[in-house]
Amino acid sequence: MADTLNIATICGSLRKASFNAALARALPALAPAGLSIKPAPAWAEIPIYNTDIQSAGLPASVTTWADAIRSADGVIIVSPEYNWTIPGGLKNAIDWTSRMKDDPFKGKPVALQSCAGGLLGGARMQYHLRQSLTSVESVILIRPEVFVNFSAKKFDEKTLELTDQATKDMVKLQLEAFEKFVRKHTGK
Repeated sequence: MADTLNIATICGSLRKASFNAALARALPALAPAGLSIKPAPAWAEIPIYNTDIQSAGLPASVTTWADAIRSADGVIIVSPEYNWTIPGGLKNAIDWTSRMKDDPFKGKPVALQSCAGGLLGGARMQYHLRQSLTSVESVILIRPEVFVNFSAKKFDEKTLELTDQATKDMVKLQLEAFEKFVRKHTGK
């Protein structure tokens, strides 16, 4: 059997009751046997990017986050859409890593997922995030896409457990495709 791939999840929301965080927590149970999915450290402590701070030395929060991404075989970003685009804190964290000599996103296989309360399910955020990740030379899984629309109807109100079978099925399809995609790009 092929080696198990280590996949890091990054959540674009810091909210405790986030549907995106709930989806990220559901991924290990929906993943094929060849994927081990674990959360990357949160980006909450990463300061706003500033060249003056960078010149004084990378903050430990940036280094810790970058090391987790670098050590993973692939990354799944699960994020909401804020004002039709990427949440500022997530974009800031990516901006920090893009300034590193050894950018952890360069050549890294990445899959995207999003939950939102409206019809589009975070689609605009995903398209903007694809642009940012393309600029740092990530290798992005194009299809299948995961957009969880009307997300409040897809998760248990109290436990935030993903309950919608169609969503689970789509996530499983993406994770199966992502395993093949990561193996192709990593040779594992």
